[in-house]
Amino acid sequence: QVQLVESGGGSVQAGGSLRLSCAVSGDTYWMGWFRQAPGKEREGVAAIARTTTIRYADSVRGRFAISQDSAKKTLYLQMNSLQPEDTAMYYCAAARSNLGSPWSLSANMYNYWGQGTQVTVSS
Repeated sequence: QVQLVESGGGSVQAGGSLRLSCAVSGDTYWMGWFRQAPGKEREGVAAIARTTTIRYADSVRGRFAISQDSAKKTLYLQMNSLQPEDTAMYYCAAARSNLGSPWSLSANMYNYWGQGTQVTVSS
């Protein structure tokens, strides 16, 4: 069984930064960050497999960075140059199998989800 607990959300002005953390228990292969704004579908933001293979959504590439600390069993998402359109509930997700990189930002490929942490960016 995999359990995920996110933290680090909050409110920030446009151009600011936040770092999200996800405490992980259990074995995982792919891990990802997803977000969902009101009235919109959940979208993949970034994904990482075994600290080496990383994918980013086009909307966040160059601004966000995903990383893992295997020793601390924690997943991070460093978010810089935040914009109002980044406002959403952010979720940590995990899959125990190798999804394959092309599928790593697809929410329906992940089996385990955290409770979410809210990020609000004001202009």
